Amino acid sequence: MNIAQQIARATPRYNVSADPADQAPPMDADLLAATVDLLADIKAQIATLKTAEEELKADLIATGCRCIEGTQHQAAITYATTKTMIDWRAIAQHLKPSRQLITAHTTTSEPYDAVRVSARKTD
Repeated sequence: MNIAQQIARATPRYNVSADPADQAPPMDADLLAATVDLLADIKAQIATLKTAEEELKADLIATGCRCIEGTQHQAAITYATTKTMIDWRAIAQHLKPSRQLITAHTTTSEPYDAVRVSARKTD
């Protein structure tokens, strides 16, 4: 069950349909506010988990072990000495390609929706 279905089960006023064309945005202001708050809470939990993940990785790396067995999982630790990156944009600018060549090798993605969450401003 996805999160929209969980919200729908908890709040029957939320319209959830298998067909995206049938999905109208919820009109209830309280439900919208609750959805925004839930999304912000989830994003905060993810940030906390990412921090914990980085700390745990650092702890494992500090052991100097290359493979550590857990009771249900194992961690393999590798060390990469260097990483080479090529700045293709700088190379292309140096070569001064024609507008036609640039256009021939340019792609455009499909439009998409984005949701950004930030803390609510209080007076």
